Amino acid sequence: MKRPVLLLGNKRYSSWSLRGYLALKLSGLEFDETVIPLFLADTHAKIKELAPKAPARVPLLLQDGNAIWDTMALMEYAAEISSNGPLWPEDTFARGHARSISAEMHSGFEALRGHVPMNLSRADSGLDLPDAVVADISRITEIWTECRTKYAQKGPFLFGAVSMADVAYAPVVARLKSIGYPVDALCHDYMDAVWNLPNFVTWREDAEKEVWIIDQ
Repeated sequence: MKRPVLLLGNKRYSSWSLRGYLALKLSGLEFDETVIPLFLADTHAKIKELAPKAPARVPLLLQDGNAIWDTMALMEYAAEISSNGPLWPEDTFARGHARSISAEMHSGFEALRGHVPMNLSRADSGLDLPDAVVADISRITEIWTECRTKYAQKGPFLFGAVSMADVAYAPVVARLKSIGYPVDALCHDYMDAVWNLPNFVTWREDAEKEVWIIDQ
């Protein structure tokens, strides 16, 4: 039987790919990776060649003749197949809360996404941020503070143990670190916990080896 294949964009830049990768790694699924550089003339064609019936977007998992795409779908799939224990909180309300903040991340924060795209090679502290971006970051740190205050005794992540909610916010950690954005101690410790996840460390090491540069 063929190993599953996860199609990814450039690891230096693709925040959506990072989420899909972390979700599946946390699940314990063993898979191969195919990185398809983004924003090139043949990017869509290369994805379509490998997954003709799916949208030409990454991340995209190919497994046993099936395709699964969109990070929320991949996160739910990873949680369902996990051999590493629950990847959503087990408490009913906490699980609903985790899904709520993950969905908010998935569909919102356009100002932050647009003004501070993920770039794991970026170091640009002191950046002058528009009010809309500051408002997005304020909302995100409010979410983090609420979760870390409520679940601090259960572990260092948003709901204590690492979960899909942390996967959803991992690219934000990268964004805020890249611009040296000041956060309080609670959020700083949370960001470090995500940043130092072994699979995130591996992703960053791979990103630094990439030769593709997107000039934004």
